[in-house]
Amino acid sequence: MNIQAKHGETADLTARAARVRLMIFDVDGILTDGGLLYGADGEQLKRFNALDGHGIKQLQQSGVATAIISARQSAIVSRRAGDLGIAHVQQGVHDKHAAFVRLLAQLGLAPDACGFIGDDVIDLPILSQVGFAVSVPNGHPDVRSRVHYVTQASGGHGAAREICDLIMQAQNTYAATLASYLRTTPQGIA
Repeated sequence: MNIQAKHGETADLTARAARVRLMIFDVDGILTDGGLLYGADGEQLKRFNALDGHGIKQLQQSGVATAIISARQSAIVSRRAGDLGIAHVQQGVHDKHAAFVRLLAQLGLAPDACGFIGDDVIDLPILSQVGFAVSVPNGHPDVRSRVHYVTQASGGHGAAREICDLIMQAQNTYAATLASYLRTTPQGIA
């Protein structure tokens, strides 16, 4: 992956990503494409990206904790978070900053040890506090202009995976994660 910073030097972006101990994800517009689907009986449906999910699992295995802070409340999100092993899930949160402060206190972390990826103005209170602020190309312009990095992939289409890979590369854990999937022999790949 070629890391290109939204603002500032690539080295600054890499340093920010290297400090991340907790990566926090918004849901709608980040882990999904932002569309809301309702069934005939009023049930809410969401479409998640499998690559994003695997990236989150790899990030956790590399030693970075993960969390979700979302303004919407959804049983589907709880299930997806459970499938991915995301232990810290706060939903139905309209004051995202207060949720962020509670999470920091619970985990004993400073804001600069956290990353957050969001796409709308409700995410700005967290984005303005974390050490690694990220948005997506389909995010609100006022959000994109205030973050450290804008992903190449859109929300729900690989943006979360891109960030997970970027953090692991910055923390020098990506190669080991990838190597665990490759079978090698003394002559090369089997």
